[in-house]
Amino acid sequence: MRPPAPSLDVIAARNSAAAAAAAAAAAAAAANGTAATAPAASTPSGSNPNTTSQADDARDSRSSSSTNSPVPADNEESDFFHVANDSQSSLGVVPNLQDMQVTDQECLPTVAALPSEILISIFSRINSPGELLNCMLTCKRWARNVVEILWHRPTCTSWQKHKSICATLGMERPYFTYTDFVKRLNLAALADKVNDGSVIPLAVCTRVERLTLTNCQGLTDLGLIPLVKSNQHLLALDISGDANVTEKSIIAIAENCRRLQGLNVSNCKQISNESLIQLAESCRFIKRLKLNDCHQLNDAAVVAFANNCPNILEIDLHQCVNIGNEPVTALLSKGQALREFRLVNCDLIDDGAFLSLPSNRIYEHLRILDLTSCTRLTDRAVERIIEVAPRLRNLILAKCSNITDAAVYAISRLGKNLHFIHLGHCRHITDDAVKRLVQCCNRIRYVDLGCCTHLTDESVIQLARLPKLKRIGLVKCSSITDDSMYALAGANRHAQSRRNTAGTTARRHEYHAGSLERVHLSYCTNLTLPSIIKLLNCCPRLTHLSLTGVPAFLRDDLENFCREAPPDFTEHQRAVFCVFSGQGVTGLRNYFNTQPEFAEYHTQQQNLFAPRRTIQITQDVGQGQPLLTAPAPDMDGFDDADGVEDDDMGDGSEIALETENPTNGSNAAIPPPPPPPPHHPVAVSPLPPGAPAREIEVFQLPSLVTGDAGRTPLLSARPRPAARATGSAPGPSTAGQGVFTNQDNSGPSTASMQGNVEDDDEDRRS
Repeated sequence: MRPPAPSLDVIAARNSAAAAAAAAAAAAAAANGTAATAPAASTPSGSNPNTTSQADDARDSRSSSSTNSPVPADNEESDFFHVANDSQSSLGVVPNLQDMQVTDQECLPTVAALPSEILISIFSRINSPGELLNCMLTCKRWARNVVEILWHRPTCTSWQKHKSICATLGMERPYFTYTDFVKRLNLAALADKVNDGSVIPLAVCTRVERLTLTNCQGLTDLGLIPLVKSNQHLLALDISGDANVTEKSIIAIAENCRRLQGLNVSNCKQISNESLIQLAESCRFIKRLKLNDCHQLNDAAVVAFANNCPNILEIDLHQCVNIGNEPVTALLSKGQALREFRLVNCDLIDDGAFLSLPSNRIYEHLRILDLTSCTRLTDRAVERIIEVAPRLRNLILAKCSNITDAAVYAISRLGKNLHFIHLGHCRHITDDAVKRLVQCCNRIRYVDLGCCTHLTDESVIQLARLPKLKRIGLVKCSSITDDSMYALAGANRHAQSRRNTAGTTARRHEYHAGSLERVHLSYCTNLTLPSIIKLLNCCPRLTHLSLTGVPAFLRDDLENFCREAPPDFTEHQRAVFCVFSGQGVTGLRNYFNTQPEFAEYHTQQQNLFAPRRTIQITQDVGQGQPLLTAPAPDMDGFDDADGVEDDDMGDGSEIALETENPTNGSNAAIPPPPPPPPHHPVAVSPLPPGAPAREIEVFQLPSLVTGDAGRTPLLSARPRPAARATGSAPGPSTAGQGVFTNQDNSGPSTASMQGNVEDDDEDRRS
């Protein structure tokens, strides 16, 4: 059996001993060199046996690992590298025992071994500044990774914090260069007391990218200009409402902030056209521009931005009353990516602004167009807008009083792209236009038809077909009745089929997915309690319900759930104010469902999500056979390609299927009532002898028709309560205004049209 190979330690010991022996022999030979030379010379032809024996002993001692081998001195370096490596093995050079000592690395916790990139990613997910400060105080390594996150956007929400931040930034020899970490500054929370002295200490920051100084009435050019000059990398600036800022600051911005992308100078009335022209020529990367309420501006300033800033995405010219057609045409025709365009109250604009657009251009990027109170626009302008912007998503034409059904027919060509439509105060619109709109644009989420007095229940019944409707405004549509509320209550009920274990399609069931969130019904004087109770119970997502001026709801017992009227309302407005929001809606629903006096309104509402078909069971006295009306066709309003939404709210399950006959499995689309004659029996359980005919009251939506002929009645013998709320007769409107008039103007970028809405304005006088 082959003996095992020696270990590395043994090999090293042998080599070390051999080297030591060789060194000792060499030293001895050097000491006796003279004596050894003479005998060797006297016997040149022979060999001395003693000398040979000594040489063998020396060779044996060099290769021996016994304890008799000489040990090198402690300060003597190993000469192993001078000895030939006879093994020629893959181990290479093997050090001596002293060099082979193993030193273990210091045992560290796992978190200490994480790279800085991962630590920064973890710390960036902490939202609390206090927690970030605790992390920063843990150790120096964590402090280096946290400090920039903590100081990226210092929180100036109180004067104490503002004082502390300014003191830290003003330190002579800080441990960290805090002035380089600050990228965002926002003093909007302290706006009422901010002045030049509050801003000048912040001028030591040199890398600010976003600066928000909204409504700082005490701020002047003296404080703003140093801050602008020291931050040449500024990307977004919001000085809206700073009435004392003049053209000097705008010129300083133009000279120092050439990378500026967002500018909000709303309500800065001391800014001149010349300064804005200079800014447009210097800051060519502008993408978002808000010039709201700058009455002093004219066409020249806006045209300068159109000529020099081709990458504008959003521009807001709200209340710029001196703006005419030329800037509108220039911004659209020369812009490469214009996405949001707001021209509220620019009443000098007429059809020429859009009819002058190039005939060969399509503006695919335009998504939001707000033309509120552009009263000179007519149907021709709307038709041209739809031609050049076929992908509009939000279109606001409120108070464009010259708009008629022809414009709505053009809008309907937007199809599934249209999500938001505001036609408030367009008094010439009729039911036919609304029907066309619903047929073609079934993805509408928001529709406002306030003060469209020609609309009736037919329009609301069609709007109830919209599968994703979230908000509807019907303020002062005095012709609508309870039938409209029942239609909205029964909206968004869709059929769904499932496969059984055999793989065949089982009988479908209907589910309720009420999407309505906000309903505005102020001054719809024909509405009564039963229909609103039904609406509340069938719309679980409802968070806002306005019923100002509706006589049935001017009750003392409902005031506990109503919001407080705004302080600037007149006495009459406060007397008729009736708006429920948030928890008020929930409380109102619970109150109606628990009080005994409203119990009679729930007798027919036990199953809120019952099938929509009207099922009439009668007793044929002559034949003794019960009869059942056939189911009505499905009216979900979905098409087969609408299962998946391109942005949200689509899960693929809301696909309309034909009604399946459970008897033979065939799909039979049978027209709605009147019911078939008695000689068409259907196998059902007979009623007891002498039992009276009974009706199962359920909801039925009409078919899509444009005329009255063939229209299915909404309700089949719907029972009415014996005692109705008093004061439900139609009456004249005494107050009210268009719904959703205010937009959010905060921030350097333009706000969404669907931002916070002040609903109290709907109850003001028109």
